[in-house]
Amino acid sequence: DPIRKAFAKANDVKPALFSSNSEGACPSCKGAGVIFTELGIMDTVETPCEECEGRRFQAAVLEYTFGGPDNPKDITQVLDMSVDEAHEFFSEGAAKTPAAQKILARLADVGLGYVRLGQALNTLSGGERQRLKLAVQMAEDGDVYILDEPTTGLHLADVQNLLELLDRLVESGKSVIVIEHHQAVMAHADWIIDLGPEAGHDGGSV
Repeated sequence: DPIRKAFAKANDVKPALFSSNSEGACPSCKGAGVIFTELGIMDTVETPCEECEGRRFQAAVLEYTFGGPDNPKDITQVLDMSVDEAHEFFSEGAAKTPAAQKILARLADVGLGYVRLGQALNTLSGGERQRLKLAVQMAEDGDVYILDEPTTGLHLADVQNLLELLDRLVESGKSVIVIEHHQAVMAHADWIIDLGPEAGHDGGSV
């Protein structure tokens, strides 16, 4: 939302133009960027939209830019940025947008700095979706956070960043419960509740 509003304000148009599932969507693919063709008993074929060339927006929308004359970007260029790249872009110069920067900082904090802004949710792993939810919840008033294996797919360096984030939550008075097999996370915990000794019907003992 802050990014759409920033584009709208800079170009004196409506924010809905910069949403691929609203007024700015390509009319041919309805903002999907691809055309789905049903082939009866065979699998559905997915091909890039010829009208928008997979960019999801109407051509007229892509004429609007943001970032000033020195570094203008259209909405598709911004949505193709990683969280880390966008955090840098929205932190300085004509593109400075504190509301967007604040959200992007939370996404980076939970180890999602490599995710593209326009990336589809169905391309994220379970661990990535959990960290996305955590970034959203960090803006809300919550007292207890429960995470189910949030380190799935994380690089070792990102695991350390996640642990530092969880430490900050605990230090702020929150309770954090993590279901996890990663040894670094277990070693970092204040308390461990071990469920087992095996899985399924052989498990369940504390």
